[in-house]
Amino acid sequence: MAGAGAGGDVLNVGLLGAGRIAAIHAGTLAGARGVGGVAIFDPVRPAADALASRMERGGGGGPAVRVAGSVAELLEVADAVVVATPSSTHAELVGRAAAAGLPVFCEKPIALDLDSVDAVLAGVAAAGVELQVGFQRRFDPGYLAVREAITSGAIGRLLLLRATAFDHVPPPPGYLPTSGGIHADMLVHDFDAVRWLTGREVAEVYAAGAVLTDASFAEHGDVDTSVVLLTLDDGTMATLSASRRDPLGYDHRLEVLGTGDSLAVGLSVRAPLRLVGAGGAAEDGDRAGAALTYASFADRFRDAYRAEMEAFVTLALGAGPNRCGGADARAAMVVALAAGRSMAERRPVVPDEVAVA
Repeated sequence: MAGAGAGGDVLNVGLLGAGRIAAIHAGTLAGARGVGGVAIFDPVRPAADALASRMERGGGGGPAVRVAGSVAELLEVADAVVVATPSSTHAELVGRAAAAGLPVFCEKPIALDLDSVDAVLAGVAAAGVELQVGFQRRFDPGYLAVREAITSGAIGRLLLLRATAFDHVPPPPGYLPTSGGIHADMLVHDFDAVRWLTGREVAEVYAAGAVLTDASFAEHGDVDTSVVLLTLDDGTMATLSASRRDPLGYDHRLEVLGTGDSLAVGLSVRAPLRLVGAGGAAEDGDRAGAALTYASFADRFRDAYRAEMEAFVTLALGAGPNRCGGADARAAMVVALAAGRSMAERRPVVPDEVAVA
């Protein structure tokens, strides 16, 4: 593959990783306009081979696909890099891609501590390359509609935001030691969404948590259930509820209340809710059934993931803006760290307490 670089019309993308999220991005890259080739590297070679085979079987005149033998080999043939590897590897891989002069897409988080985040961002700035971070809710049609309602004033004075973050099944125990915990791994999406939707900064964080379903979380200093209250710099409040287990499915919703309107995102026939009482359906047969509910993040946000990766391709080609840069990812991580400290110390925490570089 021969590179085109920023400003060209054909891009060769290096995909680092071959797991679940990498497979989602591979599916987008296989059909994305402007992508001429994809090189995949994963230290588990059979996983990379299997993902490359799936892309090739898609056919239809898609990009040329190859498996690289190392990170170094991938960087040599790529014009842009997608980092979709375990969180603990992100900082090193983003740094190597930036040092090679390549625009980078990185799944969240960049890193789990601010010193590492800041080192990566300094390297990216010194290299003069773009870094887009994977907060896919910025590309979800419902979240985009809410942002438009807020920024246009159609919702009136914003009063409250309420987000629900319920996973269907908890992650495996092996994932927990390097996840960063429920706030940095799970609710960080909501921390970013609140800032992005409102255009406001978080002024205070109060978080509580408990281990209610799986003792393995306690073994790693984590919780499986948490509630976070955010107070924004204009006094608006947001409440975020998180659970690692929901018996009905994957339930990530947002409700926004203003003086002029009240909006909900993710509340549809597919929401993992069983309605009871007046106006509700007490019998399971009264609704379409559990098979319709969202099973995972890939199911709920598939279109957003596609739009996010297409936006990165456009950015790498020099034909579009960066819709989620490193500074925004850092700000969301600051809130996550503040939530962790609040939960540990049982008190409200001002983000500036943890934001010092």
